[in-house]
Amino acid sequence: MGARLSMLRESMGITPEKIVEELEISLSDYMLYEAGEKDFSFSFLYNVAGILGVDVLDIISGETPKLSLCCVVRDGGGYDINRRKAYDYKHLAYTFRNKKAEPFLVTVEPNDDTTPERHSHDGQEFNYMVSGSMKFFIGDMVYTLGEGDSVYFDSSVPHAMKADGDIPAKFLAIVMK
Repeated sequence: MGARLSMLRESMGITPEKIVEELEISLSDYMLYEAGEKDFSFSFLYNVAGILGVDVLDIISGETPKLSLCCVVRDGGGYDINRRKAYDYKHLAYTFRNKKAEPFLVTVEPNDDTTPERHSHDGQEFNYMVSGSMKFFIGDMVYTLGEGDSVYFDSSVPHAMKADGDIPAKFLAIVMK
């Protein structure tokens, strides 16, 4: 993914300095992403895609979505995005172009982290709990969400999710631009 990001950025004539200025991160951290030495958060990918003016799937898969009428994903399907150990993402509209929202089925594995690293990105987000239970961290607040619960929030506020208990938490996440 780092190599694709570097290639996209260079082909558009955008410097790493321009990207880090927009993202408000250090140049050394950014270069670790491009070198494939640092794990990508969804927030990072989403924000970089916005700066480059491409679909987030262009960076993740190297393929540009082509469908404009509808995108059907069968049970168990979706484009796997396994960028970090704690989260498993399945993109549920990976073939649809010009999306106004990014839908994901996210599985958060139980781990021992007391508080996961928080990330932010432009827009708003809706999460609906499918199974399990999770702690949702946003700002100074922590909410426990169980099956059937949902949360809608300003995703520019740093946030994170953590499985609550010994089983994975699974939720539908819809990220809106």
